[in-house]
Amino acid sequence: MSTLSIMSKSLNDLPEHLLKPHLRRIEPMPIQREDTQAIALRDPFQLSSDTMAVHPNALGLLQHFQGQVTLEQLGEQFKADPMELVPLLEQMDSLGLLWGPTAEQLEQEKLQQLKDSGFFPVGASASMGNTPEECAQRMDHWLEQVEDAEIEGRINGVLVPHLDYERGWPNYATGYKCLQGVEPPDRVVILGTNHMGLGDGVIMADLEFQTPMGTVHLDRQIMTATIDRLVPGLSKDQLDHLPEHSIQLQLPWIQHLFPGVPVVAFLVADPLVGLIEDDGSRVGTEEFVEGFSEVLQSAGGRTLVICSSDLSHVGPQFGEPTPVDDERRVEVEQHDREMMAKFIEADPVEFVSAMSWCGNSTRWCSIGSMMATLAFCAPSEVELLDYRQSWDQDKGHWMVTSASMALVDSQE
Repeated sequence: MSTLSIMSKSLNDLPEHLLKPHLRRIEPMPIQREDTQAIALRDPFQLSSDTMAVHPNALGLLQHFQGQVTLEQLGEQFKADPMELVPLLEQMDSLGLLWGPTAEQLEQEKLQQLKDSGFFPVGASASMGNTPEECAQRMDHWLEQVEDAEIEGRINGVLVPHLDYERGWPNYATGYKCLQGVEPPDRVVILGTNHMGLGDGVIMADLEFQTPMGTVHLDRQIMTATIDRLVPGLSKDQLDHLPEHSIQLQLPWIQHLFPGVPVVAFLVADPLVGLIEDDGSRVGTEEFVEGFSEVLQSAGGRTLVICSSDLSHVGPQFGEPTPVDDERRVEVEQHDREMMAKFIEADPVEFVSAMSWCGNSTRWCSIGSMMATLAFCAPSEVELLDYRQSWDQDKGHWMVTSASMALVDSQE
């Protein structure tokens, strides 16, 4: 029997998901181990309490784990015995880093843990501070640094970033400052973006959120009405909320300004992409906008909408071939202001049409949230409060832009 036959027999003993390995979404993080560089393969869903690390050269191999190439083909491509890759694959599989039955089992266990606890643990909001007092002091300090827009009329919504606080605080503070002293709403609706998750539809958070300031409670009455109006699939892919920062970074601000007011939180899909398979089990963005608008209208009371949105993402970190220079910054700002002007016109259909026409060339990440915000708020006026560019000033490797806006009913 030839060596290849023996190898094939050994490979055939492996489960199918290892024969064609498909890597789940991970966050590669450089680490130092004594005198050696390594890459930690961080699972944003934390399906396992353990984290494995690989040599930096292994990233080139992992990029081929897309579920399309067999282990034998990988061996031929990298001039290696395929069986030498098996220990790596088995370790990755044991931690849920590969698609397959192990990851599915770990997902179910993680989801059950969350349901048993009743809440999502402290996530991105931990960067605000360690205690309620520390968080409040930090937000108050930032709020003192920005000017009051002195908006006339009732503010039904604000658009603020979901950048990390250190880079994004001026727009957070400017957006939330115009809500200081406002009569507390009956509920706050937070519309975020699904960055790391896998669901292709709109996903409503079923569990409460923990932050350093305590527990954020949910408006269960609105949630029940929403499920009744739409489909139970709104709660599908619930795990996607676990690593998602676009919702979590808004929570301390809401707790600080409107303590005790319940929230309803959604991850809103990009309407330019749509559902991968429209089988009725999930809710697309347009269907969500129509249905939830009816729910809010029937519920009555006052709803405040928080649109958690970053704008352009440019530079080599986001797949562009050249570093960000002053010329590129000017180009991006011109594009951003053209698209913000479409948003300020307050027509959700026209806004999405404009983004579709330009192909979202600078990778705005929250088109669905912005579309839904316009529909839910139906503002008579949208006021641009501030616009900022945060960029890598040393190497031009990345730039992220953001804005703060107020959606106003000037007739009130």
